[in-house]
Amino acid sequence: MEFERIKKADPEVSEYIKKELERQQNTIELIASENFTSEAVMAAQGSVLTNKYAEGKPYKRFYNGCENVDKIEEIAQKRCCELFGCNHANVQPHSGAQANMAVFLYALKHGDTVMGMDLSNGGHLSHGSPVNFSGIYFNIVSYGIDGNGEINYDEVEKLALEHKPKLIIAGASNYSKIIDFKRFKEITDKVSALRPEGDRAYLMADIAHIAALVAAGEHPSPVPYADFVTTTTHKTLRGPRGGIIMCKEEHAQGVDKAVFPGIQGGPLEHVIAAKAIALKEALSPEFKEYAKQIIKNAKTLCKTLMAEGIDIVGSDTENHLMTVDLRRLDKTGKDIANELEEIGITANKNTVPNDPKSPFVTSGVRIGVPAATTRGFKENEMIEIGKIIANAIKGTDTKENLREKTLELCKKFPLYPDILC
Repeated sequence: MEFERIKKADPEVSEYIKKELERQQNTIELIASENFTSEAVMAAQGSVLTNKYAEGKPYKRFYNGCENVDKIEEIAQKRCCELFGCNHANVQPHSGAQANMAVFLYALKHGDTVMGMDLSNGGHLSHGSPVNFSGIYFNIVSYGIDGNGEINYDEVEKLALEHKPKLIIAGASNYSKIIDFKRFKEITDKVSALRPEGDRAYLMADIAHIAALVAAGEHPSPVPYADFVTTTTHKTLRGPRGGIIMCKEEHAQGVDKAVFPGIQGGPLEHVIAAKAIALKEALSPEFKEYAKQIIKNAKTLCKTLMAEGIDIVGSDTENHLMTVDLRRLDKTGKDIANELEEIGITANKNTVPNDPKSPFVTSGVRIGVPAATTRGFKENEMIEIGKIIANAIKGTDTKENLREKTLELCKKFPLYPDILC
């Protein structure tokens, strides 16, 4: 990173970049939606590509001088299709939420019925929250999870057949079990049979959280079943902050138009270059090992926390995350997340199913292991981290002692050691 140039141009901003690097280096990152990119990904985002406007698709731009960004964007598209086995990829969405918005714009009309997971049960804002565009402009029917922390597919089917949604969303922001995309496809087909001829239902899979696991074969893929697959590139996929839409060829032209000019102007070609690099990294054998280690780490951390007397929603995890349930301990997610931050562990407060507390307070804490796995932590470190978290929650050790333990772990696994301020 060009710290000296930044410092010379703007010492004030430079100082906070330096402090953020130090925070990341000296903190155990357990926010499930965060990760650490490679230095190559960061370098691409800071390249001369940030100067280029390129409205339109590769080779069909509204600006001249796009011959180089055309090639880069095409590379990103091809790598995405190879990685996920999809027919078509649009790599221009600025975020996962905008990827979802583009699908809505293409597939739906104002007021159409959409079915997605309820936010308080683990869904995403863009799956139908009343404060989000999805809930403001569309009729939302929500499904949740049962007492075992799992999707009840019979209940999903019952709701779907009753309300006949135009779009069904399979995917979540906080769900720790395997998603049965095949079953969602079967439900979507049954709904289609009940809708007017020529007005079938669509299935959209949002794999923002599990993209790396899908790519590496550690989670079943939705690509054979879903009309649309959306993802972010910055969570388990370990790329820059951004989104991607994958779809069947029949939807390609419509999806592309929904992205531009539908919801966005010029694509961020510097970010698309970073996406291309991250997708190449994801095609490597090392990435598959990383994805396998995510599962091992998550299961180890989950078992450790439960052995220490900490409740976990669903009492298990099958992916990269889990939710600590604090109701039995009469503690709040807000307080525990703040206490964890004080000892050098970053997580986020999160609702639990049927949470009696508000989303600003919550009865849970969401914990994920992708960033810690990228850093090099394995099962032994997960056991140690689990005990640290349990001691912090139960108050059985001092904050000073727990902070010393997290710092020692961070020193063993240095982050960006070659980047100096």
